[in-house]
Amino acid sequence: MRKLHFHLCGNFKESYEEELAIFETDFGRFWLMAGVFILLVIVPLTSSSYTLYLLNTIGIYAIAAIGLNLLIGYTGQISMGHAAFFGVGAYTAAVLTTRLGLPLLVALPLSGVFTAIVGMIFGIPSLRLKHLYLTIATLAGQFIIEYILVQWDGVTGGAEGIAVSNASIFGIKLDSDLSFYFLIFISLIVMAWVMVNLIRTRFGRAFVAIRDNDRAAEGMGIPIFKYKLLAFGISSFYAGFAGALFAFYMMTITPEPFNMWLSIEFIAMIIIGGLGSVSGAIFGTVFIVMLGEVLSMATEFLMNYGPVADIGVNVAPLREFVFGLSIVLFIIFEPKGLAEVWRITRSSFRLWPFSY
Repeated sequence: MRKLHFHLCGNFKESYEEELAIFETDFGRFWLMAGVFILLVIVPLTSSSYTLYLLNTIGIYAIAAIGLNLLIGYTGQISMGHAAFFGVGAYTAAVLTTRLGLPLLVALPLSGVFTAIVGMIFGIPSLRLKHLYLTIATLAGQFIIEYILVQWDGVTGGAEGIAVSNASIFGIKLDSDLSFYFLIFISLIVMAWVMVNLIRTRFGRAFVAIRDNDRAAEGMGIPIFKYKLLAFGISSFYAGFAGALFAFYMMTITPEPFNMWLSIEFIAMIIIGGLGSVSGAIFGTVFIVMLGEVLSMATEFLMNYGPVADIGVNVAPLREFVFGLSIVLFIIFEPKGLAEVWRITRSSFRLWPFSY
């Protein structure tokens, strides 16, 4: 009788899958499949080595940015040490392969797990600290890990770093940009899919509740410290996994890339892309990597050509200024980031020719 009453009153859904189907359209499925086809078939066959290098860099950084977005965008825990965790994953992978002889498919997840443990240790202050104080604590973690990477010569190789042996999967050597492209972007697709589904679970809802109001979340019975540590662990796992890919791809790692500036770039990626959005982290990564590339090319041009060579010397330090200005402009004019721009564009095409 109750079920009959529901059917008489309206068309109610009785399962989670049916509820999700309300928001899914053939338009979305088509573009998703088309995007995957272009990414894994068209792009590798038509791109130069330089283009593949840029795409591989974007793919690696995007995995790390997705992890940071879980911590900041979904849980509200600010971290300035993401580059350090990225470096921990890179060095862990290098040690596991060069000194313990573990294969790539084993070293990748183990690097993520070890980095997650390190991240949870540095996430312990989140029990008592919030906002600016937590930011300073994670910044201290960044400096501590940087110091360890430089000074612990017996493990990290110090300033000289570690040369990573050629990676291979099932006997197939990964010795080109193209071969790494497939590994990196298959990893990105899987990691993004896992994150999207994680946010839909009770863990994801708990993260969002802590971000919105941690006291109210605790009043509802959510163990906030446990979930804060879990967020630090998952975020660090993503950073460590991406760092391991970075080590295999670059083949030689030194402490220099894993500095505070890289942490700032990761934060810029998720702010410009859109906090609390998996796709936003990817959009932001594309924007920041391409912006850095354009600025480098512009600086090189000004320094090497024509009577404006002196201008190039003055323009070179403005890279930080342009990054900061980009963040400020997005916060003012589009605080929800590129993900919101994509949502509006997608909605417009879905309703075309009847736009809002």
